[in-house]
Amino acid sequence: MGTSNSSIQIERVAFPSDGATLVGQLYRPAAANSDRLAAVIVTGAWGTVKEQMPAGYAREMASRGYAALTFDFKGWGESDGRPRSMEDPFAKAADISAAAEYLASRSDIDHDAIGGLGICASAAYMATAATKTDLIKSLALIAPALPSPSTVTEHLGGVDGATALRDAAREAHRAYEATGKELLVPAVPPAAENPEPGADYYTNPDRGNVPEWGNTFNPASWLTWFEYDAQAPAPNLRQPLLTVHSDAAASPESVKEFVAQVPQVTDIWLDGVSQFDFYDQPDAMTTSCDAAVRHFKSTMIPEH
Repeated sequence: MGTSNSSIQIERVAFPSDGATLVGQLYRPAAANSDRLAAVIVTGAWGTVKEQMPAGYAREMASRGYAALTFDFKGWGESDGRPRSMEDPFAKAADISAAAEYLASRSDIDHDAIGGLGICASAAYMATAATKTDLIKSLALIAPALPSPSTVTEHLGGVDGATALRDAAREAHRAYEATGKELLVPAVPPAAENPEPGADYYTNPDRGNVPEWGNTFNPASWLTWFEYDAQAPAPNLRQPLLTVHSDAAASPESVKEFVAQVPQVTDIWLDGVSQFDFYDQPDAMTTSCDAAVRHFKSTMIPEH
């Protein structure tokens, strides 16, 4: 059953991924000028669900003429799969590939014009997925988080901090194996513990603190997180790449390191835009989505 407003239709969808059923929403322009639309897979930040920043970007892309698919990753939100709340980069990249396969199976989607728009942490997963499937023809990474393993270790308290997190991950995994119950902790700390400007995104119900989001994180995630290298896809990318970032956003040095390894890249830098601004602030979203449309039009859809 679909819902709509004056310009956008939203269809609830479901598709398989590695034995799980993923639940998503497909945003479409209500007055589509083509039987087969170009489509974009839209994914969000670490620990989030489809109703947060993916929904906002999907609406923006649908208003610009694209079909835009958001979905909950396996073990998150409305999607099934266990253990729950796992921030597993490898599994999430596989889910993105499954989303591309789903779009390609639809008669109303141009399977030669499927792009990926990844925000924050999922930008890395999107890039990883693009190295695994040729269904994703072009990439736009918005406020991407692309840390190398050494950067991750540094930001998480060095070797001692990483060791402690690995120990906690093993304990969480053992507990789940023994009891079948996940040991979940808050994904985002209370606002008082996070003084970064704009950090109320996750505590403000008018922003990202939506009812569908449980603010949970499974510590067992660290077992795969420390094995993942967000920089690894860069030299293997064959799709054209757009990045939109800011020196005021997360880990700008890692983005510069990433794009230096990609053969086809357009790299846009905005002034003074925080990571949280990219999630839902109109100016940042408009600039990012306008750039994404220019990129997708020039790289996915041949000029006639």
